[in-house]
Amino acid sequence: MPVRRRSVLAALALIAGLGAGLFAGVEGTALAAEGKDPTHASGLPIPRFVTVRVGEVNLRSGPNGSYPIEWVFKRKDMPVEIIQEFDTWRRIRDWEGAEGWVHQSALSGRRGVLIVGQTRAIHESPRGDSGVVARAEPGVIGSLKKCRDEWCEVDVKGYRGWMKRADFWGTYPGEKIE
Repeated sequence: MPVRRRSVLAALALIAGLGAGLFAGVEGTALAAEGKDPTHASGLPIPRFVTVRVGEVNLRSGPNGSYPIEWVFKRKDMPVEIIQEFDTWRRIRDWEGAEGWVHQSALSGRRGVLIVGQTRAIHESPRGDSGVVARAEPGVIGSLKKCRDEWCEVDVKGYRGWMKRADFWGTYPGEKIE
């Protein structure tokens, strides 16, 4: 009989463990079993900027596909800020402060810019007195190439040049990007 009692106790422990896994999130439990922190799964800095990989992405109220959709982003390559992680889910924020959880597969590690404020000049070189290559309207999205001090090299709709960091959203003050 003692053997049977152990197997019953083992079965109850297994069932209790599985139940706890359902409540804690199976993905998080798997990471915990591997000794990884599910709240910093990527190991990359938080916060950080990335871009939206797809043309339409659902922002959910929590880090799982069963949470309700609160927002839908419909702009591919839009820069967003990752402010939290849980396993394969990322909590992101856009330039207006809208936040939600998306699966990591909806994001790209590429850096982007979103023109803010008013029409902005894209310069030939990182100087205010250099020639203007193009002008970009608010809301236009481009890619970020590198930053030096207050100037960043960008590519906006095929026009490559330099903009002041304050003219767009997508970098942190003083952040060096190579």
